[in-house]
Amino acid sequence: MCGITGFWDTTLKFNAEKLKSVAEQMTNTLVLRGPDAGDQWVEESRGIALGHRRLAILDLSPEGQQPMASADSRFVIVFNGEIYNFREIRQQLEQLGHKFRGHSDTEVMLASFCEWGLERSIKTFNGMFAFALWDRQEQVLHLGRDRFGEKPLYYGWFGSTFLFSSELKALRAYPNFSAEIDRQSVGTFLNHQYVLAPKTIYENIYQLLPGTFLSIKGRESSLEPITYWSAKEVAEQSASNQFSGTEEEAVAQLEKLLKDSVGLRMISDVPLGAFLSGGIDSSTIVALMQAQSSQPVKTFSIGFSEEKYNEARYAKAVADHLGTDHTELYVSAQDALDVIPNLPSIYDEPFADCSQIPTFLLSKLTREHVTVSLSGDAGDELFAGYQRYFDVDSLWRKLEMMPAPIRKFVCEGSKKVSPSAWNKILAPVASFLPSKLRYPTPGEQINKVSEVISHLDADTNYLNLTSGATSLGSLVVGGSKAKNVFNTPSLRADFANCIERFMYLDTVTYLRDDILVKVDRASMGVSLESRIPLLDPHIYEFAWSLPFSMKFKDGNGKHILRQVLYKHVPQELIDRPKMGFGIPIHEWLRGSLRDWAEDLLSENRLKQEGFLDPKLIRKIWQAHIDEERNWGYGLWSILMFQAWLAEHG
Repeated sequence: MCGITGFWDTTLKFNAEKLKSVAEQMTNTLVLRGPDAGDQWVEESRGIALGHRRLAILDLSPEGQQPMASADSRFVIVFNGEIYNFREIRQQLEQLGHKFRGHSDTEVMLASFCEWGLERSIKTFNGMFAFALWDRQEQVLHLGRDRFGEKPLYYGWFGSTFLFSSELKALRAYPNFSAEIDRQSVGTFLNHQYVLAPKTIYENIYQLLPGTFLSIKGRESSLEPITYWSAKEVAEQSASNQFSGTEEEAVAQLEKLLKDSVGLRMISDVPLGAFLSGGIDSSTIVALMQAQSSQPVKTFSIGFSEEKYNEARYAKAVADHLGTDHTELYVSAQDALDVIPNLPSIYDEPFADCSQIPTFLLSKLTREHVTVSLSGDAGDELFAGYQRYFDVDSLWRKLEMMPAPIRKFVCEGSKKVSPSAWNKILAPVASFLPSKLRYPTPGEQINKVSEVISHLDADTNYLNLTSGATSLGSLVVGGSKAKNVFNTPSLRADFANCIERFMYLDTVTYLRDDILVKVDRASMGVSLESRIPLLDPHIYEFAWSLPFSMKFKDGNGKHILRQVLYKHVPQELIDRPKMGFGIPIHEWLRGSLRDWAEDLLSENRLKQEGFLDPKLIRKIWQAHIDEERNWGYGLWSILMFQAWLAEHG
């Protein structure tokens, strides 16, 4: 795992010494992504500079260092990630006469480009990757990114110079770099807690979309990426060629694919382990790791004193059953609070999924013992794991029977009473309700249901739910809505089952721009490589080919994944309500974080900055402090933007 950066100065204003100096300055901002080594390569006659920071995972010798040139010197590459099937590709290339100096996947990539060209090569790579490839013969700079977006890659023109990097901080290190903050992106961020690719927080700076590559031939080049793999097309095609075997055959096939994927991701020349929450996804990954290891697999989890946020005991039970070498750490609220000042630097762009804090703490613990860790991310999107899928579907089936005018009347009527007033009204009868209906803040639930009732279809309800039902984007001064998959139906996948539409939507939004960003920045922030076995293209294709009945059965999602896991771990250790990987942010904002938040949300400060509406922000803040309504997650988005702005704006 590494960090890459570089630029193409098309005016040739820098000599070789200056090219290298600037590239080094940019590269050094990525030292945590690659603490083991760093170097630059320049071509003065073309104004090209490539920079690389190395976290040595495969081929720890100098033969694995980058920037790396191909054997014929035509190509020079900087590469971040892993090509898991590089040994198989290497064997094919050796049969074609290629010779290799070392045993790194980077060298195999270069030989592939020499033999097959860019597009054919990239289609053969099974891995997580972002790379920049300079073709000295054709004088073309190519950028490429993996199928799902596990590894980040930013790019854009700054005047006559083309810049690229693993993180925005390296672009900001380019001399005199400046960029306007994109108010559309601020609005999208406030609504969804992340910036939606291909946009970034800056105008004219972009994220390369997953499954694409971009070829730059000079100043007049188009910035239109070329798609080599489409999550939408693969999902639709796989679903149309539905698996026709029995459930037992499907379980066997899935277990084989998972075992192969896990085995590929266990290849490492440095110590390796796994995150373990005790949930279905991470437990499955760890079980299949242990099945292929002669030694106890190293596993890691963190726990919290607040019981409703603590999964550590479940992880320990699974670890004990599998016989892993398990390490757990219980962290205090203060441990979590201490991370907050570093978040703008760690995440580098506004990011407000509050599970970013425990993810960072877990990565920090893990890095004390290993350099590579496998995780169970993506199981919810592939196998229908989120409860919200079924909640929306079930509620909508009931609402369909209610005429639209009546829904509108109920919605408007319920909204006339504030959440805090509803809490007081319902308090006397709370003890008489079934336990599953006893909400600590019933007014909030009524408010959410009112929002759902007002919409006309299941998809709109789900989109509303995933944007927090708060419309915080309207708080942006001078903001406007950007065209994206959330508001453009033609960009979404075509499935008759609304839950499958939700799953695809999450794959190309929430998974890509929230979960993968969270894991990459948290792990790289402590120089830890994180690998995700469920994001193997073969597993993705197979998951979408399965009948929905194999994913959802007997009231539970992830049915088929559970069947694989039950072959390794007793069902009673796994079956329990799903817990989020969160923190009590709403409580902290009223307590230990109140002064910090008050400073960032002061009316004078907001007026001077000019991005957010001061009066509406203060109204939301006061309502939260007075416990009239729980604005914790919405305020966290606002505060993460404010904290980022204070450091990078």
